[in-house]
Amino acid sequence: MKNYKVNVNGTMYEVSIELIDEKDVVMNKPTAAPAPAAAPAAAPVAAPAGGQAITAPMPGTILDVKVSNGQAVKKGDLLFVLEAMKMENEILAPCDGTVQGVAATKGATVSTGEALCSIA
Repeated sequence: MKNYKVNVNGTMYEVSIELIDEKDVVMNKPTAAPAPAAAPAAAPVAAPAGGQAITAPMPGTILDVKVSNGQAVKKGDLLFVLEAMKMENEILAPCDGTVQGVAATKGATVSTGEALCSIA
């Protein structure tokens, strides 16, 4: 046994460590955890010719959907409210156009880069 003094955040602790032979060490091999089931993929939203796909900038939950299919939007209009890490993030229209193929629904969980809608 060897005794050591250890300082942890300003508090001194006295610890004893027992030396053992390598032949006494039992190696435990880590077991592989079962792979998690894949989440169902949302229907992809293809950007129409000359259109622009709007994707989630970060993983989170859609708190509100402010647009619907066929709705005209202007650059800067609010499209979605996305909650990520207890913060509400506004997803704004990057251009003027008509909303097509809204794929996100209120309460849905989205991943980074997942299509939310497209604007043509």
